[in-house]
Amino acid sequence: MKAMKVVQPSAARPFRSFVVALAGMSGLAVLLYVMGAVRGNGSMDWYLNWNLFLAWIPMVLAYVLVRRLRTHAWSSWPCLALSLVWLLFLPNSFYMVSDFIHLADMPRSEVLYDSLTFTVYILNAMILGYTGLFLVQQELEKRVARWKAVLTSASLLFLCSFAIYLGRDLRWNSWDVLVNPAGILFDVSERILDPSGHPETFVVTGVFFVFLMGLYLTLSGLVKAIGEYARAASR
Repeated sequence: MKAMKVVQPSAARPFRSFVVALAGMSGLAVLLYVMGAVRGNGSMDWYLNWNLFLAWIPMVLAYVLVRRLRTHAWSSWPCLALSLVWLLFLPNSFYMVSDFIHLADMPRSEVLYDSLTFTVYILNAMILGYTGLFLVQQELEKRVARWKAVLTSASLLFLCSFAIYLGRDLRWNSWDVLVNPAGILFDVSERILDPSGHPETFVVTGVFFVFLMGLYLTLSGLVKAIGEYARAASR
């Protein structure tokens, strides 16, 4: 009797399904925005859609980078350029968590609905950011020791935490790195040279870093645990 050939599922298929689910969640966020606008909010929360769009950019860039790394060295110009642009936009994914501050301006009767809307937007954005970071870390682990890859991810999340402070408190954004680098450099150097004069810089950065890093370790651990369980169940 001829042995049956076992066809292994494509590794890319689960990721595509995951991206489709994320796109669906983003669609749900936009639907909640539209319903809120009809309920009386108007277009005052339109920035949520723009911020969510910016959150998608680093995830897409990370995916393109990973695909590129299959055929090119990381030191090649295309991969270096993709890595730099990805890093430039990565803080946008996590910046949205600071948008909760706008709930203080909402009428009390709308807080519950608006809290749900903000949560869906922010959850989408953070998952997008973590997904891109996880993809890049997986590529790093193929080239360096795992602890070095984790340390790199932690360093990037620290930079993202500092970027949240720059964006929320000083109103800088990713585009300003290109159009006004001198202004950003002045503000950053001022806080490094005079830390006692800007204690909020380190408090805000530290709090966000602990939150982002703790959640990232939890989610990456969950992903690996699910993967190990699935492999054990298929034996």
